[in-house]
Amino acid sequence: MTGQMRNLCTLLGIEEEVPSRLLADLLGVHAERPLTDPPPFPSDVADDGTPVEFSIQFDDDGRRHLRTLCEALAPEPTAANNLTAAQDLLSVLAERHHLDLGKLDAVRDLLTPEHPQGDFSWWWSFIFPQGAAAPKIKIYVNPAMHGEEEAPKLVEEAFQRLGLHGAFATATKFGMQRHGQDRFAFFALDLDDSPTARVKLYLAHRDADVAVAERAAAAVPGIEAGRIREFCDVLAPGTAEFTRRPLISSYSFVEGDDSTPSNYSLYLPLRDYVEHDGIALERVQELFRGQDLAPESITEVLRAVTDRPLADNTGLIAHVSLRLSPGTSGNSVYVSSEAYGGTRR
Repeated sequence: MTGQMRNLCTLLGIEEEVPSRLLADLLGVHAERPLTDPPPFPSDVADDGTPVEFSIQFDDDGRRHLRTLCEALAPEPTAANNLTAAQDLLSVLAERHHLDLGKLDAVRDLLTPEHPQGDFSWWWSFIFPQGAAAPKIKIYVNPAMHGEEEAPKLVEEAFQRLGLHGAFATATKFGMQRHGQDRFAFFALDLDDSPTARVKLYLAHRDADVAVAERAAAAVPGIEAGRIREFCDVLAPGTAEFTRRPLISSYSFVEGDDSTPSNYSLYLPLRDYVEHDGIALERVQELFRGQDLAPESITEVLRAVTDRPLADNTGLIAHVSLRLSPGTSGNSVYVSSEAYGGTRR
C-alpha cells in the first residue's frame, strides 16, 4: 500500500511525506504484517478486509485530489479496541494538524459506546489537494454503533447539537421514503474551522431504482438533477433496480445551512454491476468523455495501483460518485488496493 500511495502522489503532483506518514500511523503495528497472512481484522473499508481505500476526486475545473478512507486498527483489533485506537489517533492528529474538534466535541459522547455494534465505529478520510501543504481530515462514524434501531435517534440528536435543526427532517423527507429499504449509513464531520467545513449524512438505498436517487437529490435546489439518470445509465446500463450493493446518497451541510443541504452526491457500487474491471474502466472513460474529463486519467490511476489484467477480477474500481452543487459538479473514483487479493467472488 505504501508503494501505491507513493505512485498516486507522483501521478497527482503531491508531496508524499505526509500521506505516507498518515498511512503508517493508521496501520500501526500492522504496517509490517506480511500480506500473505490473513487480514488482522475484517475491515469493511474494502472487500478483502484491507483497512485502506484510495479515491481520486475529479473537479469540473480540472483539479484532482487524492483521498484515502482508512480504519485505524488496534494492536489487538476488535470493534471496541479499534474505537479506542481511533480516539488515540485523534489526539495525535489534532496536535499535529491543528484540527478543529468543536463539532466532534459537541457529539462525542454519542459516538463512543462502551460496546460498539455494527461493522465499524470510526473511519478516517484524508484529502490531499494538489499543491496543498496539509491534508483535510474527516471522520466517519457508524450511526448504528448503538444498534440499528438507534441510528435515527443518533442522527437526529447529532444534527440538533450541531445547530442543524431542520437537517434531519429534510433527510428523512427526501431520502428515507421507503421503510426498511432506506437506512442511515454514515455520519461524517470535517475537522477544520473553515466556512466550507461539512457535516455529512449518507443514506443507503436497498433495491432502489434511479427515481429513488432523484427524489433524494430534490432536497438540494438548483442542481442539474438530470445528471443522475445519465450517470446511472452510463455506468450501469440496463439496470432497472440496484439489487446488489445499494446506491448511496449523501447530503452536505455547511455554515449557514439548516434544513437545506448545499450538496448532493450519489455513489454507485460499480463493482457489482460489471463482469470485470476492464468493463468498469470502459464505462468510467465513457462517463468522463461526457463530462469533458480526460478518459486516460482514470487509466493512469489504475496503473498506479496495479499491473494485473483488468479482466481477471472485479472490484478494483469499487464505487464511482457524482457530486452536484448549484453551478458545480464533479466525480470521484474509488480504487481498492487489493492488498489481500481483492474482491471475493
